[in-house]
Amino acid sequence: MSADLESLKLEIKRLKKILNELTPPLQVMIKRRGFRIYKKDPEDDLFIPQEKFIEDFYEMMKKYSFRLFLRDVIKNQPLFSLQQVTRYATKEVTAEYLSFLKEVELIKPEGSLYRVLRYPIRSFGETLEWFIAEILKREFVMETIRGVKLEKRLVGGDYDLISKFNGSILYMEIKSSPPKQIYNSEVAAFLDRVWDFMPELAIFFVDTELRMKDKIVPMFEEETRVKLGSDFICNRIEKEIFELNIDLKEQPKIFIINSKDSIINNIQTVFYSYFRTKGF
Repeated sequence: MSADLESLKLEIKRLKKILNELTPPLQVMIKRRGFRIYKKDPEDDLFIPQEKFIEDFYEMMKKYSFRLFLRDVIKNQPLFSLQQVTRYATKEVTAEYLSFLKEVELIKPEGSLYRVLRYPIRSFGETLEWFIAEILKREFVMETIRGVKLEKRLVGGDYDLISKFNGSILYMEIKSSPPKQIYNSEVAAFLDRVWDFMPELAIFFVDTELRMKDKIVPMFEEETRVKLGSDFICNRIEKEIFELNIDLKEQPKIFIINSKDSIINNIQTVFYSYFRTKGF
Protein backbone atom coordinates (compact mmCIF):
# COMPACT_ATOMS: atom_id res chain seq x y z
CA MET A 1 0.00 0.00 0.00
CA SER A 2 2.80 2.44 0.87
CA ALA A 3 4.46 1.77 -2.51
CA ASP A 4 1.14 2.50 -4.27
CA LEU A 5 0.76 5.74 -2.31
CA GLU A 6 4.28 6.83 -3.16
CA SER A 7 3.64 6.03 -6.82
CA LEU A 8 0.46 8.11 -6.73
CA LYS A 9 2.32 11.05 -5.18
CA LEU A 10 4.95 10.89 -7.92
CA GLU A 11 2.26 10.79 -10.59
CA ILE A 12 0.55 13.85 -9.09
CA LYS A 13 3.87 15.72 -9.10
CA ARG A 14 4.41 14.71 -12.74
CA LEU A 15 0.96 15.96 -13.75
CA LYS A 16 1.48 19.22 -11.84
CA LYS A 17 4.76 19.72 -13.68
CA ILE A 18 3.00 19.21 -17.03
CA LEU A 19 0.29 21.70 -16.05
CA ASN A 20 2.97 24.18 -14.99
CA GLU A 21 4.62 23.89 -18.39
CA LEU A 22 1.30 24.47 -20.21
CA THR A 23 0.80 27.87 -18.54
CA PRO A 24 2.99 30.95 -19.21
CA PRO A 25 6.24 31.29 -17.22
CA LEU A 26 6.00 33.33 -14.03
CA GLN A 27 8.05 36.17 -15.54
CA VAL A 28 5.54 36.46 -18.41
CA MET A 29 2.60 36.47 -16.00
CA ILE A 30 4.22 39.30 -14.04
CA LYS A 31 4.95 41.23 -17.24
CA ARG A 32 1.31 40.96 -18.31
CA ARG A 33 0.37 42.82 -15.13
CA GLY A 34 2.56 45.73 -16.16
CA PHE A 35 5.56 44.90 -13.96
CA ARG A 36 9.11 43.89 -14.78
CA ILE A 37 11.51 41.93 -12.60
CA TYR A 38 14.87 43.64 -12.16
CA LYS A 39 16.12 41.66 -9.16
CA LYS A 40 15.37 38.20 -7.77
CA ASP A 41 16.85 35.30 -5.80
CA PRO A 42 19.62 37.22 -3.96
CA GLU A 43 22.38 35.17 -2.35
CA ASP A 44 24.42 37.68 -0.33
CA ASP A 45 22.77 36.78 2.99
CA LEU A 46 21.96 33.12 2.40
CA PHE A 47 23.16 30.94 5.27
CA ILE A 48 22.94 27.61 3.46
CA PRO A 49 25.55 24.93 2.71
CA GLN A 50 26.97 23.65 -0.55
CA GLU A 51 24.66 21.81 -2.92
CA LYS A 52 25.85 18.37 -1.73
CA PHE A 53 24.42 19.12 1.73
CA ILE A 54 21.21 20.87 0.64
CA GLU A 55 18.84 17.91 0.99
CA ASP A 56 19.79 17.33 4.62
CA PHE A 57 19.73 21.05 5.36
CA TYR A 58 16.24 21.41 3.84
CA GLU A 59 14.94 18.59 6.03
CA MET A 60 16.56 20.10 9.13
CA MET A 61 14.97 23.49 8.37
CA LYS A 62 11.54 21.93 8.85
CA LYS A 63 12.26 21.91 12.60
CA TYR A 64 11.14 25.10 14.34
CA SER A 65 13.76 24.71 17.08
CA PHE A 66 16.51 24.44 14.46
CA ARG A 67 15.37 27.67 12.79
CA LEU A 68 15.40 29.44 16.17
CA PHE A 69 18.88 28.03 16.76
CA LEU A 70 20.08 29.39 13.40
CA ARG A 71 18.78 32.85 14.30
CA ASP A 72 20.98 32.82 17.39
CA VAL A 73 23.99 31.56 15.42
CA ILE A 74 23.58 34.46 12.98
CA LYS A 75 22.93 36.94 15.80
CA ASN A 76 26.18 36.00 17.58
CA GLN A 77 28.46 35.62 14.53
CA PRO A 78 31.31 35.37 13.80
CA LEU A 79 32.30 33.67 17.10
CA PHE A 80 29.79 32.21 19.53
CA SER A 81 29.60 29.80 22.45
CA LEU A 82 27.28 26.88 23.14
CA GLN A 83 25.55 28.93 25.84
CA GLN A 84 24.70 31.73 23.39
CA VAL A 85 22.71 29.40 21.13
CA THR A 86 20.94 27.28 23.76
CA ARG A 87 17.90 29.48 24.40
CA TYR A 88 15.26 27.38 22.62
CA ALA A 89 16.46 23.78 22.97
CA THR A 90 18.26 21.57 25.47
CA LYS A 91 22.04 21.46 25.49
CA GLU A 92 21.87 17.94 24.04
CA VAL A 93 19.71 19.03 21.07
CA THR A 94 21.79 22.16 20.56
CA ALA A 95 24.94 20.02 20.51
CA GLU A 96 23.34 17.91 17.77
CA TYR A 97 22.56 21.06 15.77
CA LEU A 98 26.14 22.30 16.19
CA SER A 99 27.44 18.93 15.01
CA PHE A 100 25.18 19.15 11.98
CA LEU A 101 26.42 22.66 11.07
CA LYS A 102 29.99 21.37 11.32
CA GLU A 103 29.18 18.43 9.04
CA VAL A 104 27.66 20.72 6.39
CA GLU A 105 30.63 23.08 6.71
CA LEU A 106 28.79 26.19 7.92
CA ILE A 107 30.78 26.49 11.18
CA LYS A 108 34.01 25.17 12.64
CA PRO A 109 35.25 24.79 16.24
CA GLU A 110 37.75 27.37 17.45
CA GLY A 111 38.91 26.53 20.94
CA SER A 112 35.83 26.48 23.17
CA LEU A 113 33.92 28.60 20.63
CA TYR A 114 32.52 28.14 17.13
CA ARG A 115 33.23 30.31 14.08
CA VAL A 116 30.69 31.02 11.34
CA LEU A 117 32.36 30.26 8.00
CA ARG A 118 30.00 32.33 5.86
CA TYR A 119 30.32 35.82 7.33
CA PRO A 120 28.80 38.36 7.60
CA ILE A 121 25.13 37.39 7.37
CA ARG A 122 22.91 40.36 8.15
CA SER A 123 19.82 38.40 9.23
CA PHE A 124 18.00 35.08 9.06
CA GLY A 125 15.35 36.57 6.76
CA GLU A 126 16.87 35.64 3.39
CA THR A 127 17.53 32.05 4.49
CA LEU A 128 13.94 31.70 5.68
CA GLU A 129 12.70 33.04 2.33
CA TRP A 130 14.88 30.44 0.60
CA PHE A 131 13.35 27.69 2.73
CA ILE A 132 9.74 28.71 2.03
CA ALA A 133 10.55 28.96 -1.69
CA GLU A 134 12.00 25.43 -1.53
CA ILE A 135 8.79 24.19 0.11
CA LEU A 136 6.70 25.54 -2.76
CA LYS A 137 9.07 24.11 -5.36
CA ARG A 138 9.57 20.70 -3.76
CA GLU A 139 6.24 19.96 -2.10
CA PHE A 140 3.84 21.74 -4.48
CA VAL A 141 5.82 21.86 -7.76
CA MET A 142 5.37 25.64 -8.10
CA GLU A 143 7.64 27.97 -10.08
CA THR A 144 8.87 30.37 -7.41
CA ILE A 145 11.17 33.38 -7.06
CA ARG A 146 12.17 35.21 -3.89
CA GLY A 147 13.60 38.57 -2.85
CA VAL A 148 11.91 40.17 -5.84
CA LYS A 149 12.14 43.81 -6.83
CA LEU A 150 9.67 44.98 -9.47
CA GLU A 151 9.71 48.00 -11.75
CA LYS A 152 6.59 50.05 -12.56
CA ARG A 153 5.05 49.70 -9.15
CA LEU A 154 3.26 52.33 -7.07
CA VAL A 155 4.61 51.20 -3.67
CA GLY A 156 8.08 50.39 -2.42
CA GLY A 157 9.69 47.40 -0.82
CA ASP A 158 10.69 43.91 -1.84
CA TYR A 159 8.28 41.11 -2.59
CA ASP A 160 9.62 38.30 -0.39
CA LEU A 161 8.22 35.52 -2.55
CA ILE A 162 6.20 35.29 -5.78
CA SER A 163 5.01 31.98 -7.17
CA LYS A 164 2.96 30.63 -10.06
CA PHE A 165 -0.13 29.03 -8.65
CA ASN A 166 -2.22 27.03 -11.16
CA GLY A 167 -2.24 29.83 -13.73
CA SER A 168 -2.56 32.47 -10.99
CA ILE A 169 -0.03 34.32 -8.84
CA LEU A 170 0.77 33.85 -5.17
CA TYR A 171 2.58 36.60 -3.25
CA MET A 172 3.89 35.78 0.22
CA GLU A 173 5.34 38.08 2.85
CA ILE A 174 7.72 36.17 5.13
CA LYS A 175 8.51 37.42 8.63
CA SER A 176 11.31 35.84 10.66
CA SER A 177 10.77 38.21 13.59
CA PRO A 178 8.41 37.28 16.46
CA PRO A 179 5.01 39.05 16.55
CA LYS A 180 6.16 41.59 19.16
CA GLN A 181 8.68 42.92 16.61
CA ILE A 182 6.13 43.28 13.79
CA TYR A 183 4.35 46.64 13.51
CA ASN A 184 1.31 48.19 11.85
CA SER A 185 3.52 49.84 9.23
CA GLU A 186 4.69 46.42 8.01
CA VAL A 187 1.13 45.13 7.71
CA ALA A 188 0.13 48.33 5.90
CA ALA A 189 3.06 47.97 3.48
CA PHE A 190 2.08 44.35 2.77
CA LEU A 191 -1.50 45.37 1.99
CA ASP A 192 -0.26 48.21 -0.26
CA ARG A 193 1.86 45.74 -2.25
CA VAL A 194 -1.07 43.31 -2.50
CA TRP A 195 -3.38 45.97 -3.92
CA ASP A 196 -0.71 47.31 -6.24
CA PHE A 197 0.36 43.92 -7.62
CA MET A 198 -3.09 42.25 -7.35
CA PRO A 199 -2.08 38.58 -6.99
CA GLU A 200 -4.96 36.14 -6.82
CA LEU A 201 -3.63 34.84 -3.50
CA ALA A 202 -1.56 36.57 -0.81
CA ILE A 203 -0.16 35.06 2.39
CA PHE A 204 1.34 36.88 5.39
CA PHE A 205 3.55 34.30 7.11
CA VAL A 206 5.17 34.71 10.52
CA ASP A 207 7.69 32.07 11.62
CA THR A 208 6.35 31.66 15.13
CA GLU A 209 4.28 29.21 17.12
CA LEU A 210 2.71 32.02 19.18
CA ARG A 211 -0.94 33.01 18.85
CA MET A 212 -1.75 35.23 15.85
CA LYS A 213 -4.96 36.53 17.41
CA ASP A 214 -3.12 38.49 20.08
CA LYS A 215 -1.39 41.04 17.83
CA ILE A 216 -1.10 40.15 14.13
CA VAL A 217 -4.80 39.61 13.42
CA PRO A 218 -5.92 42.86 15.16
CA MET A 219 -3.33 44.80 13.13
CA PHE A 220 -4.78 43.45 9.90
CA GLU A 221 -8.30 44.38 10.95
CA GLU A 222 -7.14 47.85 11.95
CA GLU A 223 -5.18 48.53 8.76
CA THR A 224 -7.94 47.35 6.42
CA ARG A 225 -10.36 49.61 8.30
CA VAL A 226 -7.98 52.54 7.81
CA LYS A 227 -7.39 51.81 4.11
CA LEU A 228 -10.88 50.76 3.05
CA GLY A 229 -13.03 52.71 5.47
CA SER A 230 -15.02 49.69 6.62
CA ASP A 231 -14.76 47.06 9.33
CA PHE A 232 -13.34 43.73 8.16
CA ILE A 233 -12.64 40.71 10.30
CA CYS A 234 -10.19 37.84 10.04
CA ASN A 235 -11.99 34.51 10.01
CA ARG A 236 -10.19 31.61 11.66
CA ILE A 237 -9.92 28.68 9.25
CA GLU A 238 -8.30 26.41 11.81
CA LYS A 239 -5.71 26.73 14.57
CA GLU A 240 -3.50 29.77 13.71
CA ILE A 241 -4.63 30.14 10.09
CA PHE A 242 -6.86 33.12 9.26
CA GLU A 243 -8.47 34.61 6.17
CA LEU A 244 -9.05 38.35 5.87
CA ASN A 245 -12.74 38.67 5.10
CA ILE A 246 -12.84 41.32 2.35
CA ASP A 247 -15.92 40.54 0.29
CA LEU A 248 -15.20 42.91 -2.58
CA LYS A 249 -15.29 42.02 -6.26
CA GLU A 250 -11.95 40.90 -7.75
CA GLN A 251 -10.07 41.35 -4.47
CA PRO A 252 -7.10 39.06 -3.78
CA LYS A 253 -7.67 36.36 -1.19
CA ILE A 254 -5.50 37.24 1.81
CA PHE A 255 -4.45 34.70 4.45
CA ILE A 256 -2.43 34.97 7.68
CA ILE A 257 -0.50 31.93 8.91
CA ASN A 258 2.30 30.94 11.25
CA SER A 259 4.50 27.85 11.60
CA LYS A 260 2.53 26.09 14.36
CA ASP A 261 2.63 22.29 13.82
CA SER A 262 3.83 22.36 10.19
CA ILE A 263 4.54 25.10 7.65
CA ILE A 264 3.83 22.67 4.81
CA ASN A 265 0.47 21.63 6.24
CA ASN A 266 -0.50 25.24 6.94
CA ILE A 267 0.24 26.26 3.36
CA GLN A 268 -1.72 23.25 2.13
CA THR A 269 -4.67 24.31 4.29
CA VAL A 270 -4.58 27.76 2.68
CA PHE A 271 -4.59 26.21 -0.79
CA TYR A 272 -7.52 23.98 0.15
CA SER A 273 -9.51 26.92 1.50
CA TYR A 274 -8.65 29.05 -1.55
CA PHE A 275 -9.88 26.45 -4.02
CA ARG A 276 -13.06 25.83 -2.08
CA THR A 277 -14.00 29.51 -2.03
CA LYS A 278 -13.05 29.96 -5.69
CA GLY A 279 -15.15 26.99 -6.70
CA PHE A 280 -12.35 25.12 -8.50
